[in-house]
Amino acid sequence: MSNTILITGASTGIGRATARFFHDRGWNVVATMRSPDKETELGALDNVLVTRLDVQDSESITSAIAQSIERFGKIDVLLNNAGYGAGGPLEATPMENVRRQFDVNVIGLIETIKAVLPHFREQKGGTIANVSSVGGRITMPLFSLYHGTKWAVEGLSESLTYELEPLGIKVKVIEPGAIKTDFGTRSLDFNNNESLLEYQGTVGTLMGAMTPMMEHAADPMIVAEVIHEAVTDGTDRLRYAAGEDAKEWLKGRAATTDDEAFRASIKQQFGF
Repeated sequence: MSNTILITGASTGIGRATARFFHDRGWNVVATMRSPDKETELGALDNVLVTRLDVQDSESITSAIAQSIERFGKIDVLLNNAGYGAGGPLEATPMENVRRQFDVNVIGLIETIKAVLPHFREQKGGTIANVSSVGGRITMPLFSLYHGTKWAVEGLSESLTYELEPLGIKVKVIEPGAIKTDFGTRSLDFNNNESLLEYQGTVGTLMGAMTPMMEHAADPMIVAEVIHEAVTDGTDRLRYAAGEDAKEWLKGRAATTDDEAFRASIKQQFGF
């Protein structure tokens, strides 16, 4: 029987690339998204189930998992990919946006994990792969909320390894760098209030620095390859960097034991 992967946030970017990558390697794929009625390409592929899953909708989570098991008999890998980035000065960000950032990137991820765990316990195995970010290990200016969620995913994932390993369940963390997705457009919630003059210099400097960074972003298929490696390598390794820039960022962080020195290097790189 072929292995099955359930992917959240599969309509675009990393999720969509991963769905294609695993399908091409003979896996059954459950490609979930908030609006499956708009998807035509993935649904036309053999052994691909396109269905609705909104991480802020509990019923849609349980329904997607039930449909996956009914269609393919089992789930071997849960890929928590759904998420987006909230940026801008914290003071300028409405609390409803703050809550939504954590609801989608953290609470929704937790609820999806909780929903699949009974199935993994019953079959005495499975893999949970959480898409974090290089931003789950380092930070950049004006993304305190996004980094807060990704650091939460990192800590959550690492702690889960202790309680799930005895059950035969593995946990993997994927840490992409700059990737050619809609993170900087549709999936970016940037909040700013130009009347808060004290922040505008930082906002302008960051915007100027991000444009060339995204021009050299890697293809989402690179992340899909890393995800495939993570869930098939048979090891207990937890973290997997995805993209050459991610490897360099993390290498720099590991080589710097002084937080102040590392923060100074970030300021220099972004032109502050």
